[in-house]
Amino acid sequence: MSRALYYLRFSRNMSLWSMKKDPDLESALSRNRRWIVNNQIKNIILRCPNQVASVKLLQKKFKTLDLQGKALNWLKKYPCCFDVYLENDELYCQLTKRMMFLVEEEESVKDMQEGVYVERLAKLLMLSVNQRLSVLKLNVLRRNFGLPDDYIIRIIPKFPELFRVVNYSGRRSSMEIELLSWNPKLAISAIETSSERQGMVPSYSCSLPSSWVKSWERFHEFNSTPYISPYSDTGGLVEGSKEMDKRTVGLVHEILSLTLWKKISIIKLGHFKREFCLPEKLNGLLLKHPVVKDKFGELMQEGLHEYNRRHYFQNLEKNRKKGIIPVKPEKRIEKISEMTEQNDQGGDLGGILDPEERKRFYRVLFDDTCP
Repeated sequence: MSRALYYLRFSRNMSLWSMKKDPDLESALSRNRRWIVNNQIKNIILRCPNQVASVKLLQKKFKTLDLQGKALNWLKKYPCCFDVYLENDELYCQLTKRMMFLVEEEESVKDMQEGVYVERLAKLLMLSVNQRLSVLKLNVLRRNFGLPDDYIIRIIPKFPELFRVVNYSGRRSSMEIELLSWNPKLAISAIETSSERQGMVPSYSCSLPSSWVKSWERFHEFNSTPYISPYSDTGGLVEGSKEMDKRTVGLVHEILSLTLWKKISIIKLGHFKREFCLPEKLNGLLLKHPVVKDKFGELMQEGLHEYNRRHYFQNLEKNRKKGIIPVKPEKRIEKISEMTEQNDQGGDLGGILDPEERKRFYRVLFDDTCP
């Protein structure tokens, strides 16, 4: 490779990573990550005997949660979510009563959503190439789609006219769920439903920061071409064409619309490249609402607020005894809040104690009116 060509490729790669970051978007992503981590901790605790986990166990899980530091410090920041106590010289953690109430509420919602599970699973199978999906692969993403852990024995036997479990190769790892009946009423994407409701031609909306000028230009150019339903036949489409790209984007958007959080790991979605006829490189990010995510988030924030205030007054008392003149309380609390947020995420996330800031954050992150 010539040196000139090397520098050309290097500069192109650098231009992708040097795009100016939007502070509001970065803040929302960082705060959303804390919810994801605490939800994972919640699931770990629920799977433990008597729904009690030792802090040592959670410490071992920290690496898989992509966290550093002491698990005890993290848990103490959310006293409304996690109850830490000492027993026989060992620390244990369980969910608080308020968290258990949310867990029970979530389970009751799942019981009432059987029809939603059936429709969602049917649409996923309709999006696949052969109307079949691997059980092993689907199990990895079942919670993303809101499917209960026992969806195979809870749903499949109840609807034999729609689904069946097949194994054409004979290997245990090759079990698949197959769709038996195509429903035209379900073959309507979220984009088409939203556009029809608004009396518009099917098209995408976008919430990119206004500073991303080139990205907006590419988006408008892409959006000007006709929409192609992900449920349509791809027989007449040419690989690499604009039409195929349009259909692929529609497919990814529809898959995301079927998830609870309107987002999914690109790596996990990449496991379905063959089933959904996806390209090698895939990018996408959507943030929206789940069932009880906003309540869980508020509970986290409330506990973090209490932790910050308690920590502030403890330091204030220590400084008073040392004869150190304290700064104004409101400024000190704000500073402690910022430091706590930075420890959680490694960056400045703004003042979480500001009620308007918190309302704005939850409105953007959990607004279910966005297409």
